Amino acid sequence: MLKVTPDPPDCDNLSTRINFTPRKPSQTFVIAPGLDTETLLAHACESLASANVMASDFAGLLEGSQRSTMLGIAQVIMLGELAVNQALDNLDPQE
Repeated sequence: MLKVTPDPPDCDNLSTRINFTPRKPSQTFVIAPGLDTETLLAHACESLASANVMASDFAGLLEGSQRSTMLGIAQVIMLGELAVNQALDNLDPQE
């Protein structure tokens, strides 16, 4: 019978087995430096609104527990959109 898992290293000190170098994030998708908070929040709000529409439309194609799950995801997206809208209002209140 073949053993699927390899034997652990003989070293008892965890710090010598793990490389603690911080991971550098990928630069494939980068937000332009210097964008102001209002612009970033406005784009986030639009993205969340689009994601909400896509999730809601997709939920309409599903049935049963899968539909309920997708509607729950749509609701979480909507809550994120509401939070971003409130942050925008806090930055520039419309009196």
